Amino acid sequence: MKHRIVVLGAGYAGAFAAGNLARRLSPADTEITVVNAVPDFVERMRLHQLAIGQDLAFRKLADVFAGTGVRLRLARVTGVDPERRTVAVTGEDGDGELAYDTLLYALGSSVAHHGVPGVAEYAFDVTGRSSALRLRERLAGLGEGGTVLVVGEGLTGIETATEFAESRPDLSVALAARGELGAWLSPKARHHLRQAFDRLGITVHEHTGIEAVEPTRAIAADGASIPADVTVWSAGFAVHPIAAASGLEVAETGQIVVDRTMRSVSHPDVYAAGDCAYAIGENGRPLPMSCASAGFTNMQATAAIIARLTSSEVPTTGLKYYGNHISLGRRDAIFQMVDGDVRSKSWYLGGRTAARLKSGVLKGAGWSIAHPTFGMPKRKRRLATAPDRAGVTAAA
Repeated sequence: MKHRIVVLGAGYAGAFAAGNLARRLSPADTEITVVNAVPDFVERMRLHQLAIGQDLAFRKLADVFAGTGVRLRLARVTGVDPERRTVAVTGEDGDGELAYDTLLYALGSSVAHHGVPGVAEYAFDVTGRSSALRLRERLAGLGEGGTVLVVGEGLTGIETATEFAESRPDLSVALAARGELGAWLSPKARHHLRQAFDRLGITVHEHTGIEAVEPTRAIAADGASIPADVTVWSAGFAVHPIAAASGLEVAETGQIVVDRTMRSVSHPDVYAAGDCAYAIGENGRPLPMSCASAGFTNMQATAAIIARLTSSEVPTTGLKYYGNHISLGRRDAIFQMVDGDVRSKSWYLGGRTAARLKSGVLKGAGWSIAHPTFGMPKRKRRLATAPDRAGVTAAA
């Protein structure tokens, strides 16, 4: 029987990993299945653009994986049983179950509500296509002078606020930050960021934690009321509780605890990549939830899976965070380099050059997903031994 590799999730980590596995492993020995809830590849880094009304082209996953040998199962994952090596799914065909020999868990993350009252009922977010489209519809109905409050001073919050203000100058856009805006940037980059906010007319509420969201306002920790016809919640990410419920060892965040090769420390036939992996970087700190981390972890996971299946030495890929690239609308951006301790270096790149660089990064990521096997090389690696059903392979 063929060795069954199941990849959960077709985001930046999962889609690229599936293509890489198909490119390098022989289909004579392996069967690769990708499970995803929606039929399209969603460019999460551009969902704030979708929300404000820009038209984005979405790639069909069926087209992405056509001719690669990767099987696509459109279904939502409802559970994982690592003891039986099965995944429970539900979709248009009803409930089902997939068996695996190697599992790559890459289900990503969603918005973190942090238990704040009213967020689930009244706030919007840009962490998924459906939620971005819901926000798009709401914003389209706002007339001149409508108020939008973005909660969260991280990358998502900054990119969302600046994109909205640039695309809809008729709206009054504000951002609520728990601390100082751009405090983690170098002084010059922070100055650039503040100039961009001033240029776009964005009001900043610094040192303002939001403790409740209501239909037309948000309530700050000091009791102040901030008007908001629309509140966009971008105060962090959370992973789905499926991993924790499955019995896999997870961190307090619910992320799967993995070793240096992205292998689950509790179940060696399970790997994790992307936001759902609790991976320690080269600086000894957990990798942040980000597209960059998705790239590092999926490359390490696929390299480890291939090496162990083919009885090769497991290579280590770099797990170093290099910097933050922040869009400030379509014509401005900041690229901030960081050191080994994730402290901002004094040097940064800003303006149109940084914006063009960010556009190139987005196009490159989209291209890599659209070409998952990079030309399908003729020579593929065979498994070292016949797959068994008691572990990864006898060679593992």
